[in-house]
Amino acid sequence: MHLRYGQGVAVYPGRGLHGEVVSALGLRIIRSDYPPGSVIDIDALEPEFGVSKTVIREALKVLGAKGLVDSRPKRGTFVRERDAWSLLDSDVMMWRREARREDDRLLADLSELRDAIEPAAARLAAIRRTDEDLVALDAAFAAFAAAGRDVDKLAAADLEFHLLLLKATHNELYARLDMVVTHALEARNRIQHHPGAGWMDPVPDHRAVLDAVRATDPGAAEAAMRYALRDSDEDLRSGEPPFEVERPL
Repeated sequence: MHLRYGQGVAVYPGRGLHGEVVSALGLRIIRSDYPPGSVIDIDALEPEFGVSKTVIREALKVLGAKGLVDSRPKRGTFVRERDAWSLLDSDVMMWRREARREDDRLLADLSELRDAIEPAAARLAAIRRTDEDLVALDAAFAAFAAAGRDVDKLAAADLEFHLLLLKATHNELYARLDMVVTHALEARNRIQHHPGAGWMDPVPDHRAVLDAVRATDPGAAEAAMRYALRDSDEDLRSGEPPFEVERPL
């Protein structure tokens, strides 16, 4: 079953009715369809979505946990100011990517965070990696190299490699930055590999990072990762292509 809501919502296979309502309302808030301070009319949403008030209230609870909405007696449920939003929440980042607002710096901010996080993570991984870490990194790189121009396989292996590198730092806080890396990589891969985009072989850059980590050379690992990210900022600032949208029935 798919909801009958407006255009601009990416398709989320398997999310179910509740998840679709959460995503639809979250995207509306991010797009400022419901600006900060505005009250969300639950009674109006019930016939629009064709779901019960219970489903809508449960969806609003999820959005409340993400800092997007709050409720007060006699006021109802309202949209909170942006500084209350959980900006590192994965869904919030996804909705910001979908909304593609011209005044949103998300992709530029993600690029700056990657520049700060990943070279330092590669340095730490070269110092602290275990043999088990290296086996996992080798497997991810092998899948990456074997993907060729299969964009889906390439993107999946690319993400696995970068997340394993964070894990190989053996720093719990670096590992918790996986959502930053995930969204930055997904956005960049969509920009680099959409139909009509030029192709640049990413394998040599990743091999250089892996070789430096294998050699336990922190300086080379940091430099190799920084070189691998050399075009990331320009790519992300160019903006993602539009997402596929769920059309009204």
